[in-house]
Amino acid sequence: MEPVHLFKKKLKPSHISHALSIPTHALEAFPIPEGAHMMNFEADDATDHAWRFCLSTRMTGAYPKPVLLRSSWHRFVEQKGLAPEDRVVFFMERDEANDMIRRYTVRAQRKVMTLMGQDVWVDVEDLPLYGL
Repeated sequence: MEPVHLFKKKLKPSHISHALSIPTHALEAFPIPEGAHMMNFEADDATDHAWRFCLSTRMTGAYPKPVLLRSSWHRFVEQKGLAPEDRVVFFMERDEANDMIRRYTVRAQRKVMTLMGQDVWVDVEDLPLYGL
């Protein structure tokens, strides 16, 4: 099954210290129960470690403003050693036969260089391979 790219987000200081805001369009990939404004989900990282996140949306307002709550997000930030200007990328795999979400994956990445005008991003778990 081919992973489907959900979103990528370059981290700002507020994402490091507080919640991670996610693009509203990504909500389509998260089956928040009818009448609810939050859900828990797991995402596997590059080492197949499962991280539990809590996705929450606004209960009032013009748009839902989805965020990963600090209570679940901050542990990931600390364990990965994330800093402003790093990025996270979320994917999902869908079971086509049942039209069900099979699993989510998350990558924590750092820009290591710009090569021929293109930024080169590496999973933080692989940084030691680059001597970083």
